Amino acid sequence: MSSNNCYSTTTTFLSSVIFAIAPLLIIILLLTIFFIKFKQLIPNNNHKQSLPPGPTPWPIFGSIPELLFNRPTYRWLHDLMKDFNTDIACIRLGTTTHLITVTSPEIARELLKKHDAIFASRPLTLATSLLSQGYKATVVSPCDDQWRKMKRALVSNVINHSKLAWLLEKRTQEADNLVRFVYNQANQIGGGVVNVRVAAQQYSVGVLRRMIFGKRYFGKGREDGGPGKEEEEHVEALFSVLSHSYSYSVSDILTWLRWFDLDGHQRSVRKAMEVINKYQGSLVKERIREWSDNKKVEDLLDVLISLKDSDGNPLLCEDEIQAQLTELFIAVVNNPHTIAESALSEMLKHPEMLEKATQEIDRVIGNEAELLQESHVPQLTYLIACAREALRLHPVSTFNLPHLSIADCTVAGYFIPKGSHILISRLGLGRSPTAWDQPLRFNPDRHLPENRRDLVETDLRFISFSTGRRGCIGMELGTNMTIMLLGRLLQCFAWKIPKGVKKMDLRIEEEENTLLIATPLFAHATPRFNPSFYAF
Repeated sequence: MSSNNCYSTTTTFLSSVIFAIAPLLIIILLLTIFFIKFKQLIPNNNHKQSLPPGPTPWPIFGSIPELLFNRPTYRWLHDLMKDFNTDIACIRLGTTTHLITVTSPEIARELLKKHDAIFASRPLTLATSLLSQGYKATVVSPCDDQWRKMKRALVSNVINHSKLAWLLEKRTQEADNLVRFVYNQANQIGGGVVNVRVAAQQYSVGVLRRMIFGKRYFGKGREDGGPGKEEEEHVEALFSVLSHSYSYSVSDILTWLRWFDLDGHQRSVRKAMEVINKYQGSLVKERIREWSDNKKVEDLLDVLISLKDSDGNPLLCEDEIQAQLTELFIAVVNNPHTIAESALSEMLKHPEMLEKATQEIDRVIGNEAELLQESHVPQLTYLIACAREALRLHPVSTFNLPHLSIADCTVAGYFIPKGSHILISRLGLGRSPTAWDQPLRFNPDRHLPENRRDLVETDLRFISFSTGRRGCIGMELGTNMTIMLLGRLLQCFAWKIPKGVKKMDLRIEEEENTLLIATPLFAHATPRFNPSFYAF
């Protein structure tokens, strides 16, 4: 037999053997992977406490199938907790992620007060990475040196009492524009019916544009004071990013699927960020390029660019500034307007509350020729109570931003593993029957004994600015913007339900992260004063 024939026979034999055992090798490999993953699912008995109650997870995938097929997720999570009759639950996602959901104010206080240091970080997701330019800002960043740097910069130089006082005139200009816009809408021929959501959103984001960039519009805007197409596109993009942040995409849980973008979250967020960067980014780039240390500081963008480190170099790079501005806009876009819209909707259902709040404003100001100002806000205790009640009953989102545990911990007698994602339910806290009498009833009077002068809720009976290391630092700004928005609407206009509308519809949209009222509030507005009062 020739050597060539021998070589050929041997090669053929080896190929046949490999072909025959290949399926067996694949099965062995899959079984090995399954065994490793399944072993990771077995609870660790080195701790005495058990995990909070929850559904039995599938091997490898955990409860991801249930998460995907039960939308909206927030409703499934709340129904699950009712089925288990618990205020704290554990849902395993994948092999290692524990999702801990909480609906009890007492447990929330234990998490964010007693164990604040352990739960001060944030989970990493694709959406939050994109919006923060790779975690270069504060709100969604993990608890690390970069987060500490940015938080110090904000507290010391941007969101503090002295800076807010410096920018008061800019906020007042937008409050005046709110009145002008609603007045123009109310005086349209055959009109009088105002889209309160559009007016409130334009005010909220307009205040921030004015404070950051020193102007109301990205483009030409509208003569009546309303949003132009650029502003509408910007707000729509902000809401898109907000709705996808912490929406528990499959790719965030099973990271080896990230490249496939199975649920399209990555495409949606990237598209929205392109719009945001088109408007914000161009202004930041231009300002940095033209910056001079001799330039007069006129707005918050100037402040951020002008910050120096200990060596006299710029403290913040362009990406850090861009990321922080995006987080600020996202924080503002969904809060003041939602509170004002839901509060006014409830007041229209209860005209006596609307009258009481309006009379309070008139009494505090005491002069028909004067507009409501931020200096009046602390005296408007009933109006503040109405806003607090709207926050309680109609929260702006289903859950608070998730916290990430950086160590094992025991909470409410249960074991909470390191790396757990903590979701505190705004719905659960605000509508807890143990914390509130008749929790589904809108009743501002329940807040009056506390004599609160702001929207802060430190006992976590509902969530406004949260608390602890990750609590919102914009409490003063948030309170003033919200009460000025609601207060100016009530002071300057008499409101009623439009003709043909039998009752207010406060049903919410079935979205993942937001709880917007499904139908925007359209209400009939009549100016309360002579036309000269509205001539700004």
